[in-house]
Amino acid sequence: MVEATTLQRTLPLEGRVSSGPRVTIRPAPTAQRVSLRASADAVSAVSKGLGVDLPITPKQSARAGARAVLWLGPDEWLVIEEGERDLLADLGRAKALYSAVDVSHRNTAIVVSGPAAADTLNAGCPQDLSLEAFPVGACSRTVLGKIEIVLYRTAEDVFRVECWRSFSQYAFAFLAEAARAR
Repeated sequence: MVEATTLQRTLPLEGRVSSGPRVTIRPAPTAQRVSLRASADAVSAVSKGLGVDLPITPKQSARAGARAVLWLGPDEWLVIEEGERDLLADLGRAKALYSAVDVSHRNTAIVVSGPAAADTLNAGCPQDLSLEAFPVGACSRTVLGKIEIVLYRTAEDVFRVECWRSFSQYAFAFLAEAARAR
């Protein structure tokens, strides 16, 4: 008799935390992620399927419950589901032509929080992360040290750093070292 096995996704940074007096760095909880591409004429239908309006302005995001949609380009978004809803099933209801690729196993995320979060990130990220230039809800594809990331500001002093799993140890160590100087 064959027994059914349920696979559990393991986080590459599970259990790691780095904190100091002004910043904390920790892995984000498991999330489902979809890389989404859609033309302008499909945005409305895809938004309806997802239950959240796709942002169409650079550096903007939209959120509905545990689901966030980050604008990455004129026809590209990163959709992050931190709850139990099935992103691909929801997208399947959209009556439009689009491309959706599940990148949940490729990506992971690090949360950088505290009054020195922006300064810590700026040790390796060239963007202006002041609240005026990068307000709550802002997101962008950028770099951290030598790697590409997607940066998302979720609160005044909280950032989500999305990166490929294979670069996560580097990103975490880089941020932990930068935090020591803050």
